[in-house]
Amino acid sequence: MDYFPYLRIVTNKRELYFFKEYFREFYEAQTWKVQKKILWTLKIVETLDRVPEIYFKHLENTNALYEIRVQVGNDIFRLFCFFDNNNLVVVGHGFQKKTQKTPTKEIERAEKIKKEYYEEKKINKP
Repeated sequence: MDYFPYLRIVTNKRELYFFKEYFREFYEAQTWKVQKKILWTLKIVETLDRVPEIYFKHLENTNALYEIRVQVGNDIFRLFCFFDNNNLVVVGHGFQKKTQKTPTKEIERAEKIKKEYYEEKKINKP
């Protein structure tokens, strides 16, 4: 008999991996309110089958980069990430978005982090 039908066990659809210190440096520089919203958004990315585009979006004209989108009031933040082995989301760096278009230097940095991740993965392969 199910005594707690309103409780649902949540299974993660994706696993998040925070590569090196890139995310941590960004996260620790934010206010408590922004940190709380970032964690909430990361939980959505982990648990939902289909993550709404307002929270998770493929970046066009990139080599399979995605952005995790966080908004707190009028402030907009982006976390760059990419997939490894279908359900592993590798989170790189984040930044506060201040213009309509994502700055090229931020995309270039995300591409560099992705390349670094795969190079290290290749080296550390058993």
